[in-house]
Amino acid sequence: MSDKLVPVNPADVMVIHDITPNITTLSVPFLRFGRIEVGGRCTIVRMTGGGVLVYSPVALTPDAAAVVVRLGGEEGVKYLVAPDIEHHIFLSEWLKAYPTARIVAPQGLAEKRAATRGKDSRINVNDRFFAILADKRAQPMREPQSIAPDFDADFGLVYFDMHPNKEVVLLYRPENILIEADLMFNLPAIEQYHRVDPATRHGAPGHANLINRLFQTMMRTEGNLVWARRFQWYIASRSDRVRFNEGLKVVDGWPFSKIIPCHGETIEADAKEVFRRVFAWHFASMK
Repeated sequence: MSDKLVPVNPADVMVIHDITPNITTLSVPFLRFGRIEVGGRCTIVRMTGGGVLVYSPVALTPDAAAVVVRLGGEEGVKYLVAPDIEHHIFLSEWLKAYPTARIVAPQGLAEKRAATRGKDSRINVNDRFFAILADKRAQPMREPQSIAPDFDADFGLVYFDMHPNKEVVLLYRPENILIEADLMFNLPAIEQYHRVDPATRHGAPGHANLINRLFQTMMRTEGNLVWARRFQWYIASRSDRVRFNEGLKVVDGWPFSKIIPCHGETIEADAKEVFRRVFAWHFASMK
């Protein structure tokens, strides 16, 4: 199952990028539905109390393990965050290497993984989750679900349980950096395909298929954003737009200066303005 989603040579195509002295990303090529170039990105964050948090794990290559040592030292991996119910296939690989790591995941992911029993060798359905974020709590979105004291000290958290993929969005407080998965894309995925031979790419510029081109238009953050806004309004937030807006308001209240998405380019300038442009229809509806 997951073999079709994983590069056959992850160590050869992974791009390692130090965003700050405390945050390093691991970017890899990834085709959604076998056609759409969205790329994938893992974010490794140094925790102030020692060790690292790994958000959206990708393949655990020797270079990835070296980043953990560089940022986390002897403490290693403290937390593995599955940012939604789609980004999870490498949790078992990382947990096997770092057995004391604590998995944080959205509600429903454990059941989804259990359904793969005997079907996917990459997924250990017996992996234990440390914290499962609860869907549809009675509390307002501005009251985050507590994970543990060391986690809560370093990270703000908003759980978009109404999003189709159930998104876990983090703010790294020491440096005011937003880390997210599918809440907002920033295509095209240039960095994530940087080390891929153009001749082997299924959707490379110049001969990209129509679906790939349309999706990249829909998931960009520059130029005419009408399709990006339609996607957010009619698809991402359709199940509970009021609660979705509450989550956006909390995130917008954070003083972030950069956005690290799982798909597409990291936004290192004017991040708050970009965020507001993408969700302009939602913010207008709150006035």
